[in-house]
Amino acid sequence: MSAPAPGLDRRLVWLVDDDRSIRFVLEKALASAGFAVESFDAAEGALRALSERRPDLVFSDVRMPGMDGMRFLEKLGERANGLPVVIMSAYTDLPSTVAAFHRGAFDYLPKPFELDQAIDMARRATARETPLPETVWSDEGLVGDTPAMREIFRTIGRLSRADLSVLITGETGTGKELIARALHRHSTRAGGPFIALNTAAVAPELLESELFGHEQGAFTGAHRRHQGRFEQAQRGVLFLDEIGDMPLGLQTRLLRVLAEGEFYRVGGRELIKSDVRVIAATHQDLRAKAGKGEFRADLLHRLDVVRIHLPPLRERLSDVARLADRFLSEAAREMRVAPKQLSAEVVAALTRFAWPGNVRELRNLCQRLALMAPGAVILQADLPDEIRAESLVQGASGDTHWTRALADWARGQLIADTPQLLDNAKEALERTLFDEALKLTAGDRQQAAKRLGCGRNTLTRKLGKKR
Repeated sequence: MSAPAPGLDRRLVWLVDDDRSIRFVLEKALASAGFAVESFDAAEGALRALSERRPDLVFSDVRMPGMDGMRFLEKLGERANGLPVVIMSAYTDLPSTVAAFHRGAFDYLPKPFELDQAIDMARRATARETPLPETVWSDEGLVGDTPAMREIFRTIGRLSRADLSVLITGETGTGKELIARALHRHSTRAGGPFIALNTAAVAPELLESELFGHEQGAFTGAHRRHQGRFEQAQRGVLFLDEIGDMPLGLQTRLLRVLAEGEFYRVGGRELIKSDVRVIAATHQDLRAKAGKGEFRADLLHRLDVVRIHLPPLRERLSDVARLADRFLSEAAREMRVAPKQLSAEVVAALTRFAWPGNVRELRNLCQRLALMAPGAVILQADLPDEIRAESLVQGASGDTHWTRALADWARGQLIADTPQLLDNAKEALERTLFDEALKLTAGDRQQAAKRLGCGRNTLTRKLGKKR
């Protein structure tokens, strides 16, 4: 354990992590930012110290010998109510992220992280005066370990504390409804219904009735009273998919319901109170549509209180293998067949494919393979022609998605006659590789150099030139 730096006006931060290198790097960074810092290699030592003094903030790892980070978080909540705690982990998924928020964490910091990000969290956490309220959780996971997905998990955790409207954006097939369901599960409305409606799948003349219901005799064919989706979703969540396709006239009525919290059924005179959280989704640019007068700007402002953007699968290819394993297991259970595994060559082929249909396309492929692949191990010959062809082309040329993106960028720079292009590009490439290696190794230059395939002295020399 290291003693705090002197200074009565400095905020005291505790670092609890069994990884000495993490403690060292983070301690130096926080101290340089003006914090007093104490470090512990186990939660038990920090709890003993708590009987003598109370810090202003705790950074704690999840996986540690003895008491783990989640149990430590609970103990801190019992003994030091309101103490902000930032949970750190290299194993980030939705259940662990929301579990941390459920137990009262101030924030969740996935490893590897940027030191500036940790310092910013420390400043925000020590500026707080009151703890955030707890809520009730239910754990079901989404798959993803890329930075974008980790940020989505954190957002879901934060939103559990507020009943705000959310707009989910992303290409078709990226899983926007899964995000909406996760928002519902991890919210105070989890005990209420989750009602989904794809506004693009309902004829415009029927959509008003689908949303708000109708009275008997309201129009030809209305033989009895019909309860709309807003009534069905009372005290729960209404998910409006493809909201960009909603007719303008109906947008006006939806806006009034969101603003006033009440509505009439079609043909009705009874005013119905609405206690519904609305989550909307679209693959379109609603701001551009609003600029053209094709979508109400005031409705967009009501829906877009918090935005979650779901990246396409081609931008999170490192998640493909994990997603495929999950989909194969689900398909095996649903179809009651023996579970299958992916061969290494198949994993490589799947992570080279562009996935124009996104996660939905991958799920459909896994369902097909679970039933049709003859062996217990899925081989490259079992894949569809388009995926095998993409893999063979890239395997022969060494081409990957990032090199194709680089080629597109280079072509544009060459056309623009950018000066010193080669030198600037080489410097940017090296800087990016160095930065990412240092993030991955938490600032350990020896390990970073090893991963990059260069000597530590080479790394240090080049960093000195670039800093």
